[in-house]
Amino acid sequence: MGELTKKYIEEAERYSAHNYHPLDVVLVKGEGVWVWDVEGNKYLDMLSAYSALNQGHRHPEIVKALVEQAGRITLTSRAFHNDKMGAFLKKLCEIAGFEKALPMNTGAEAVETAIKAARKWGYLKKKVEKDKAEIIVCENNFHGRTTTIVGFSSEPQYRYGFGPFTPGFKLIPYNDPKALEDAITENTVGFLFEPVQGEGGVIVPDEGYYRKVREITRRHNVLLMADEIQTGFGRTGRLFALEHEGVKPDILIVGKALGGGVYPVSAILADNHIMDVFTPGDHGSTFGGNPLACAVGMAALDVLVKEKLPERAQELGEYFMGELRKINSPAVKEVRGKGLLIGVEIKEEYGDARPFCERLKERGILAKETHKQVIRFAPPLIIKREEIDWALERIREVLLEV
Repeated sequence: MGELTKKYIEEAERYSAHNYHPLDVVLVKGEGVWVWDVEGNKYLDMLSAYSALNQGHRHPEIVKALVEQAGRITLTSRAFHNDKMGAFLKKLCEIAGFEKALPMNTGAEAVETAIKAARKWGYLKKKVEKDKAEIIVCENNFHGRTTTIVGFSSEPQYRYGFGPFTPGFKLIPYNDPKALEDAITENTVGFLFEPVQGEGGVIVPDEGYYRKVREITRRHNVLLMADEIQTGFGRTGRLFALEHEGVKPDILIVGKALGGGVYPVSAILADNHIMDVFTPGDHGSTFGGNPLACAVGMAALDVLVKEKLPERAQELGEYFMGELRKINSPAVKEVRGKGLLIGVEIKEEYGDARPFCERLKERGILAKETHKQVIRFAPPLIIKREEIDWALERIREVLLEV
């Protein structure tokens, strides 16, 4: 570890709560798919800030929108109107195919907003008895870090020391339509799930799963709530992952890449019969819908469409996964994914995935382990085939040197 790297890490460790375990690299600059550390080393970013950087680092059009808006007005709160929010929400609704959107800042806030919307819809529209509403969730889920959300996690570490937890959630196995059908009662208002469980190890459900859960929820008058915070905006090879099976949820939850990698922007989308349960004072956010976020969000959406990033993710993801599967490493249990959200699972007898990520870092690739055994490869969607080939040479070395 270089002296500068050591200095910065020691400072961060001294003054930061120890709630993360980052790789030993201190980044100072990013451009496109590349980042540089304080020692001047260059790396290929294979994490994309957990899919917040689908458009790449400092995309010129997104940065231009940020700077121009910062020169005008940045924050009004929702006590007053601003000239950017309406245009941003119109663009977002038209691209996603919904009648209304409710803007927030972080992904976890958007999930909380969706939970509130589903519960109130259940009481006002489905006539569920007061305070009896249930939302079904999946084992191995990751929807954020608020106390409500960690309360319905199946990961013991996410829950330990943070109770008591919010009631009203029911856990079922992922990728199991029958379990969903069996769990539904007259009090069920929603089914909240991720189309691909990213943090859970890049778990891809069986083909047809999206269509089956859509049919079940529709038949039982239960809202299908899709958390596409990580899978949305092109990551899996479609604008939204559920489009792989032609499915439209009742509530779509988005974030990460909506901010173009420069600002936190999130939202839920739904049609009027759900959104009209909100009245003034029910829900809000000082920063939600702020003009800076809206200007950035519009530019982020424009880049996705103009540069055909979902199509790029589909084509390059198939290529990348295909080449990874050709690497005949005894350490690899499985390669799986959708688009440019790819997981390489390491067999337990070869240890966990972190040492592999550390060796990749030494060769100029930044990836991060997830769910202990899985190396996640999720580069910005602007990556070129020759850059994937450059990465594959180094990934091959690391996977074969065991």
